[in-house]
Amino acid sequence: MSAVLDVSAAVDVSAAVHVSDENGMLRPHAVVIGSGFGGLAAAIRLGARGYRVTVLERLEGPGGRAGVFRQDGFTFDAGPTIITAPFLFEELWRLCNRNLADDVELRSMHPFYRIQFDDGSILDCSADDASMAEQINRFAPADLDGYRRFLQASEAIYKVAFERLGAVPFDSIMDMVRLAPELLRLRSYLTIHGLAASYVKDPRLRFALSFHPLFVGGNPFTTTSIYGLIAFLERKWGVHFAMGGTGSIVKGLVRLIEGQGGRLRYRADVAQIMLVGRRAAGVRLSSGEQIAADIVVSDADSAATYAQLLPESARRRWTDRKLRRARYSMSLFIWYFGTRCKYEDVPHHTILVGPRYRELLRDIFDRKVLAEDFSLYLHRPTATDTSLAPPGCDAFYVLSPVPHLGADVDWRARAEGYRQAIEQHLGATLLPGLKHNVISSRIMTPLDFRDRLSSVNGAAFGLEPILSQSAWFRPHNRSEDVEGLFLVGAGTHPGAGLPGVISSARVLDAVVPHADAFKR
Repeated sequence: MSAVLDVSAAVDVSAAVHVSDENGMLRPHAVVIGSGFGGLAAAIRLGARGYRVTVLERLEGPGGRAGVFRQDGFTFDAGPTIITAPFLFEELWRLCNRNLADDVELRSMHPFYRIQFDDGSILDCSADDASMAEQINRFAPADLDGYRRFLQASEAIYKVAFERLGAVPFDSIMDMVRLAPELLRLRSYLTIHGLAASYVKDPRLRFALSFHPLFVGGNPFTTTSIYGLIAFLERKWGVHFAMGGTGSIVKGLVRLIEGQGGRLRYRADVAQIMLVGRRAAGVRLSSGEQIAADIVVSDADSAATYAQLLPESARRRWTDRKLRRARYSMSLFIWYFGTRCKYEDVPHHTILVGPRYRELLRDIFDRKVLAEDFSLYLHRPTATDTSLAPPGCDAFYVLSPVPHLGADVDWRARAEGYRQAIEQHLGATLLPGLKHNVISSRIMTPLDFRDRLSSVNGAAFGLEPILSQSAWFRPHNRSEDVEGLFLVGAGTHPGAGLPGVISSARVLDAVVPHADAFKR
């Protein structure tokens, strides 16, 4: 992406950007930058509202962070693997008069995931009350009542923060003022770890009830307790896996867009958002091609959208100084690997907790150093779908939270050593003989998040989800700086994670004018 935009350059907005619909009426043009889940969902919603949609993706295929790597007969989902709110996808399919189940098979996970603590104890998390009570009684019987009260608090937070506010734009500070009594009642001034600690005492159970913000780029010791809603979200809707991998959902969304008459262009790198005055009028690609549009929707990293696609002269709120001072999420080190054998005892999702929790997160988020220890998320999709690996083999990816590129870490020099340390740890815990069984390997570091995914500081989830960077304080879905520019994805409201990203596209229904407003 380019950081330069000549706003005085001539923009031919009279170009033929409208085409006729079946009634001979002209259809306005919407350009969507990026084909991650937010961009794909936005394209479908805009198509359903009468727009002609063009999705521009700088990579060679769709999905963004949810892309797919295929090598050596293995299929690896690059990013999200956990589906927690299938109704959000069902809604997109209904907008196209189709059923999700006709195109995508979702398998319910039982348990949702296994948490294996450093002392060897295990918690298999699920919505089965009897199973959860039995497990908690085994290692923290005094906390059973507190655990149940936490779930009640999680439900209360969910009903306000997700059901009522998840798809509501925060265009005005008054939206926050009106929300203040509810936020106080829900104790949003607590961190999510603080909320969990107010109900249970066992440190392992506190971890199990508070780690979820790490899935969306947040530190549980600084992230608002509003993210306590995730515990109830999982219980209410379940945790699912898409057969064929998360990439099968991406394929389905692409088919929906094409069925609406929308178009996706790959290797189309947007260098700048063109302006007429303070209004978005289209985009210019790095090739020099100009594409005029009535509205522009950016699914790119929100900080990159403002810092790299717009000049500072067009920005009043999201200035370079403000973006430099913002707090960004951690990054990720991900190792994708395939094995010549199967590890039948390893479940689909495993969280391996290291010897430190608070201290490790302080290293990642505050001190910004690469620690020698780690906590890991291990994904074994072939536990559910054997088609993702050759016969007799297993596909995996293992994810380690690491500091973003504000840290003094030379990933070109340290990546392989870090991978080997993870390989050794997995071989000593869950995957015996791993070093000798790996037959396919690929890594992703914070450099990939910066260079491949155009994320500022190589942050894996955009802006860190602290209270002062949430809701109205987050980049708005309707740009505060540029008319006709809208934002979706992890870096805008309501935030990262598949439910948040898909919900950001739902907000467009409230802030983007219907296509009829442009017809002429």
